Amino acid sequence: MGVQGLTTFVEGNRHFFQDVKFRDSRLVIDGCSLYFRLYFNHGLDQQHGGDYDAFASLLTQFFSALASCNIQPYVVLDGGIDPSDKKFPTLRQRLQSKIKEADSLSHGRNGSVLPILTRDVFIQVLIQRGVPLFQCPAEADREIACLAHQWNCPVLTNDRGYLPFRFFQWANLNGKASQRYISVRRYTTNGLCRLYGGMNRELLPLCAVLTGNDYGTPKDAETLLGLLDTSALARGGGRGKGVPSRIEGILLWLSSFSNPAEALEEVSQLMQEEGRGGGGRGKRGQRGGLSSQLWAAMQEYHITQSSLAHWFSGGKVLPGVQISGLPECLSPAAAQGLLAPLVVDVVVMHRVLLIPQVENSKLASSHFSARAIRQAMYGILLQRGEDVQAQDIRVQENFRGRGGRGRGGGQVRGGRGQSVTLPTQQGIGVAAGASTVQAQGSSAPIYVEEYDRLDLNLKKNQVEAHLLRNPLRLDTLGQAPVAVRLGVLHEVLGVKESALSSVPLHLKLAVAVTGFWLREATPTPSQLLLQALVLGMVYGELSWNNQPGVTS
Repeated sequence: MGVQGLTTFVEGNRHFFQDVKFRDSRLVIDGCSLYFRLYFNHGLDQQHGGDYDAFASLLTQFFSALASCNIQPYVVLDGGIDPSDKKFPTLRQRLQSKIKEADSLSHGRNGSVLPILTRDVFIQVLIQRGVPLFQCPAEADREIACLAHQWNCPVLTNDRGYLPFRFFQWANLNGKASQRYISVRRYTTNGLCRLYGGMNRELLPLCAVLTGNDYGTPKDAETLLGLLDTSALARGGGRGKGVPSRIEGILLWLSSFSNPAEALEEVSQLMQEEGRGGGGRGKRGQRGGLSSQLWAAMQEYHITQSSLAHWFSGGKVLPGVQISGLPECLSPAAAQGLLAPLVVDVVVMHRVLLIPQVENSKLASSHFSARAIRQAMYGILLQRGEDVQAQDIRVQENFRGRGGRGRGGGQVRGGRGQSVTLPTQQGIGVAAGASTVQAQGSSAPIYVEEYDRLDLNLKKNQVEAHLLRNPLRLDTLGQAPVAVRLGVLHEVLGVKESALSSVPLHLKLAVAVTGFWLREATPTPSQLLLQALVLGMVYGELSWNNQPGVTS
C-alpha cells in the first residue's frame, strides 16, 4: 500500500539503490502498477477512448524483452475493494480526483485517466503469451510481498510502499545474444536500514504507519509526531541534503530503538497512556491507546507464507484466497482474471465504483446508458439461496439508511435493454431481465450502491437489481444450455436472433451491442458517430485479415 512521501524520499537518496544486471531470475510483477506505468509513460491516447492496439504492441515488446533475458514473470493483480473498508475513503478521493482530471483532459489540458478497457487488454495479452497471472480477491500488495519474500526474488512495481524497481530499463537490453540483461537500479530495505545505523527492519512497518498509508493514520499520530519532531531532528540531523523530511525524522527517531516493542513503549509514555499495551485504554479513556492502534496497523505489513506459490506451481485456488460468497465454480475464473473486479465487489460488498472517463461533464455519465445491463448483472449475482438472501437484506437496509437516492432513483427502468453480460471461462455471455430481485418471502428489493459521476462530483446511487423472466442461477450458470444463454443475451440487448442471421458469427455481439447503445445512450448518437464506429469495425476486420497466418 502507498506510503506518503516514500517515493520522493527514496528517489532523493540514490545511495539506497544498487546497480544490477538483471537476468536469469523470477520476477513478481504488480500488474496494476505495470499497466498504469506503461500506458502513461509512453504517451498513449487518453482523450479519445484509448489506443489499445498500440498498448498491446507495447506489452508484447515488454514481455519479449523479459524472455530474451531469461526472466520469468509472475503477474499479480488487485481484485475487488478491501472488504474491511479501511481504504474506501482513499478510493473515493481518488475517484473524485480522476473525475476532475478527465474533465481537464476533455478540454485539452493535462491529466492522467486510464482508458476503461486498458486492464482487459492487459489480461488478454498475458493470456495470449502464457504469462502466469493471479487476480487477488482484493488488494494485491501483501500477496506480492509474501510471494517475493518466499521466492527471494525482486518485485517490479511503482507502488509507493515498495519501490524495489524504480529504474527498470527494459527497452534497452545489454549484453550478447546469449547473455542479455536489463540494467536495473534496485532498491532494498537493507540499504535503507544500513544508512540509519543498521536499524532493525522490523521497525519499518511502524515508520509506514506513522508516515501515513492508503489506510490512513491513527488520529492521535499527529499529536505524537508533534512531540517527536524537535527531538528526532536534533539527533544529528538528516542523512541527505537540506532539511530532513517527515519520513526521515521518523526514521531517525526509530533508529534509536532495537525493536518495535521498545518504540511502542516510548509512544505509550509520551502519550501518557494508562494500562499500556494492546487493548489498554488511552489517556482519554478510549479502548486501545495510540500504541495499540499502531501495533494493530503494523500487522498489515506482516509477511507470511505465500499461498500464490502453490497457485503458480499447480493452478489450484486455496481456501485462503477464495472469494467469500462467490460460487466455487466461478472462483478459478476470478483468480485467472476472467471475472472483473466489479463482479467481486457486487457479490462481496454490494458496491460498485464506476471508472471516470474522458467525456462531456455537462452531460450524464456515459455509464448511465449501461445501467440496465448492470442491473441485470446484479440480479444474476445476487439471486442466491434463502440464507444468503436474508443476509443481503440486512446489508441493503444499511444502504437505504444512508441517504437519498441518486439519479434515476431506486427502481430504474432502462427500456428494452434491462440486462447485462457476465463473462465465464468459456467466453459465453449471460444476461438478466427486468424483475426486481427480492428475498424469498419478502417484498424488500435488493440494492447495489453505485458511485458514478454527476457533473464534476462523485455521486452515490442506490440501484435495484433486476431478475430475468426465466432466472439463471449463478451457481449453475455453466450448466445452462448454450442456446438458453444466447437467448438471454438477445433478450437483454433487445435484438432478435433472426435480425443477426446475416451477420458473421464473430461480429454478432458487436452489432447487437451497437443497437443497444443507439437506443439507450443519452443524447442519441448522431449518424456521423455511428458511421465512425462502423468504420472502426471495418478497419479492425481488414487489419486482422491482413495479419500473417490469418485465413478468411
